[in-house]
Amino acid sequence: MLKYLLEKEFKQIRRNPFLPKMIFVFPVMVLLVFPWAANFEIKNINLCVIDNDHSTYSTRLTQKVISSGYFKLTEVADSYNRALESVERDKADIILEIPADFEKNLVREQTAKVMVSANAVNGTKGGLGSYYLSGIVADFSAEIRSTWVPANGNAQIPVIEMAPRFRFNPNLNYQVFMVPALMVMLLTMLCGFLPALNIVSEKEAGTMEQMNVTPITRFTFIFSKLLPYWIIGFIVITLGFGIAWLVYGLVPAGSLGTIYLFAAIYILAVSGLGLVISNYSETMQQAMFVMYFFMMVLIMLSGLFTPVKSMPQWAQDITLFNPLKYFMQVMRMVYLKGSGIADLTTQMMALLGFALFFNTWAVLNYRKTV
Repeated sequence: MLKYLLEKEFKQIRRNPFLPKMIFVFPVMVLLVFPWAANFEIKNINLCVIDNDHSTYSTRLTQKVISSGYFKLTEVADSYNRALESVERDKADIILEIPADFEKNLVREQTAKVMVSANAVNGTKGGLGSYYLSGIVADFSAEIRSTWVPANGNAQIPVIEMAPRFRFNPNLNYQVFMVPALMVMLLTMLCGFLPALNIVSEKEAGTMEQMNVTPITRFTFIFSKLLPYWIIGFIVITLGFGIAWLVYGLVPAGSLGTIYLFAAIYILAVSGLGLVISNYSETMQQAMFVMYFFMMVLIMLSGLFTPVKSMPQWAQDITLFNPLKYFMQVMRMVYLKGSGIADLTTQMMALLGFALFFNTWAVLNYRKTV
């Protein structure tokens, strides 16, 4: 009986004019577009400079800021009020004001001040922009001090040198962090949404009445709905591995087998959630709205864009019941750190619990009514 149910499911997927295209086109578009757009590295920050000194050193500082690659000079204002008008018109994000006597104070007193004003409507852009600008000014200060060391080298200026070493992502490439997480989002969208629409579509088509009079058990029926999307999930994640390697040059530091093992469990969990929603829904519109609500909550609280540890404690408590968070941790840990199953026991137990819970719920909730 299971053989014929699976044959029916695959025929329905193949005959659908939309699903086969979505299974292949959607992962390609997401992995080719999102990693370039979803990037928290801030560049092309609009800068307005107020140079009240017009000296050699103030000009050198301005040029150093512009040549950093993070800032784009949009205006040189003659007053602070004029600069604020640029900020209000969204033509400037940060104001750098160099006071009068900047060079004189720097040479005579070996100290000088500049003022940085950031537009904090976009908190991330304002905070990072101020941080970048402060770092450039500090580097300029160190550069000036080094030129003042006498040629005979008798005067010693104490210097602390830092040699940063970035573990797991030495080039600070944000795509290395985002691509594995986007694969998880793909599995969630495809293997969560499609099963949620499966049973309810048969209710609308009237074929559920025919299924209800057959002698199949509830477990066999639910399993026949799960298995096709389990296979589709493996196809999608394999396609994601290929795109990550061909386009971004990314290969997991750990084992692909570890990822496939966790993916097999995760697909069962998220597909089980979709089947539970489908059992309770009477129309496809209802199923789509309910599933969309859960997907939004799961994705936002998964750590896709913001670290879970940076969330308020109440939000961190909610993420304990989010299967998406655990699989996203697995993908990033295997891809970036090379973690193995022994390092991922917490995630393994959590995903197994979610898979067992949702699929048991789906089986018990399915009622055969004639």
